[in-house]
Amino acid sequence: MTVPQAMAAAVTEPRIPQPMAAPPGDPEALSPAVRDPADLEREAALARLFELHYASMLRLAVLLGADDPENVVAEAYYQIYRKWRRLREPGAAEAYLRSTVCNLTRMRIRHLQVARKHVEAPPSELVASAESTALLHDDQRALIDALQQLPARQREALVLRHWLGLKESEIAAAMGISCGSVKTHTARGIAALSQVMEARR
Repeated sequence: MTVPQAMAAAVTEPRIPQPMAAPPGDPEALSPAVRDPADLEREAALARLFELHYASMLRLAVLLGADDPENVVAEAYYQIYRKWRRLREPGAAEAYLRSTVCNLTRMRIRHLQVARKHVEAPPSELVASAESTALLHDDQRALIDALQQLPARQREALVLRHWLGLKESEIAAAMGISCGSVKTHTARGIAALSQVMEARR
């Protein structure tokens, strides 16, 4: 099995949580007859977006190395909820969501790296959530571990290309870089992963 094929099979379908009910007194709890039709339309579209893409966004966050993937994805959905009316077209929602997950994961990893530098005692190993752990098969942990050791840009390019199957232009948009940089990061990442996996044989 090649490295890209192994990456594509690296995680299983996660359990998809049910959306939370609005708290009492919240405008969201008003009856549909009282609420703004634009709000109802936005919520229906977001509900579809959640059903269609929550699982893939969660796996994306896991593969990119988020220590709290569920929170990353929840924050991404919250951001798109707030900015829904500013989206130029509803079809851009998935791309925006994907880009937000990439950016949030990158920021959280940087924050953790900075925080760990200021801790005197060596940090204990992070305990993955039960849901995150269930996403990974034992026979694929070596690949996932190697993937997590790559520089952030290489990891993102590989996950977006070989796991999500995005085009270079889509990857460039999600990462905020040029198509040429996508090619470079992808090639370097594949070379590094291949070297690690070959060394295990």
